[in-house]
Amino acid sequence: MKVIVIGAGIVGLATAWWLARDGHAVTVVDRETEVGRGTSFANGGQLSYSYVAPMASPSVLTSLPKYLLSPSSPIRFVPRADPAQWRWAFSFLRACTNDASALATARLLALSFHSRGSLAEMLAEAPLEFDHRRNGKLVVMSSAASMAEAEAQMRLQANFGCEQYALTAAECLALEPGLESIAHRLVGGIHTPSEEVGDCRKLCESLRAVLAAPPFAVSFVLGSAVRHLRRRGDRIAALETDAGEMEADLYVLAAGSASAGLARGARIRVPVQPMRGYSISARVMDSNRAPVRSITDSARKTVYAPIGGALRVAGFAELAGDDTTIRPDRIASLVGEVSNLFPGACALDDVHPWAGLRPVTPSSVPVIGMTRVSNLALNVGQGALGFTLAAGSGRLLADIVAGRPSAIDAAAYRPAQH
Repeated sequence: MKVIVIGAGIVGLATAWWLARDGHAVTVVDRETEVGRGTSFANGGQLSYSYVAPMASPSVLTSLPKYLLSPSSPIRFVPRADPAQWRWAFSFLRACTNDASALATARLLALSFHSRGSLAEMLAEAPLEFDHRRNGKLVVMSSAASMAEAEAQMRLQANFGCEQYALTAAECLALEPGLESIAHRLVGGIHTPSEEVGDCRKLCESLRAVLAAPPFAVSFVLGSAVRHLRRRGDRIAALETDAGEMEADLYVLAAGSASAGLARGARIRVPVQPMRGYSISARVMDSNRAPVRSITDSARKTVYAPIGGALRVAGFAELAGDDTTIRPDRIASLVGEVSNLFPGACALDDVHPWAGLRPVTPSSVPVIGMTRVSNLALNVGQGALGFTLAAGSGRLLADIVAGRPSAIDAAAYRPAQH
């Protein structure tokens, strides 16, 4: 079958891998001239398989007034005259319950564990180089309330096979001595020894090289934006692109936050909004002061991932439309966080700043499967977990296309049929 995958980020490329592995003739289309140049370019770098708490939760709901009123808040909502944004916002509020959060956690964990196994299979088949290593993850807390919530989430995740450990402040410092600078506010942490890190952009580039060669023989049409999905009846008849019309038997929409607008042209509603995040990459100067593990500072909503010879620092979540402008104050804040948390560890006079749009659903659970348009499939909404969930998301979609049973429940991610 001839398949066109729209999107050359990590989710689109993982989808192309599993579809081509099934013997389909796959073409990947993207508006960028290189793969992995959107949200995959400089994300947080954490492969966080066991710590997948959804963004919507009762604690986020109670903190919303503080987040909305402070211009320096790590979470920011900029209202627009966009009905889709308001539908998303109301759905997000409905997802901020204990039951909804527990269900989303179960679905995210199922997909993340599936992804861990799927990526391992991909790495066993091909020489994919992306500074990948298993170094563990430590989430640190600065209040008794946040520690109690984290321990409750840990107990919930333990029911699904996660191996995590609650540590005291002293145990956190023994594990990561570089945290001494925040000893005064450190209450405790959650340690997950099995978590991993890697450079998502490098993985995208390595995947392209492997996919373009036999036996995959995937075609790439880059630097060509998809303008419209031309629908005829219950099918997509063709893509209208900068390179002309393109036709296929099956179209897979895996274009991140741009997917919602493209799907709207085919009269399909995709419950995804762009959530802008920021990162900096700083060269490590003193490895004795830099973290060995991935660190998430829960109070500051900031993640730190040692990748190669650099420290990737990411944070903020702004629901503000599709603007990728890099705000200097956000970058300065991230630089300040590194300086405060790991003083002397990195060269902070020459950081590489970045901003990207995470495609987020209200529940944080991605949408994967066939739509009511018979030859249009979705693989979108992985949000801040796109790197983590990509391999399993692509494999799940390939299973759905093939009509074979998957290792996880495909119905949990199925697009709404309206």
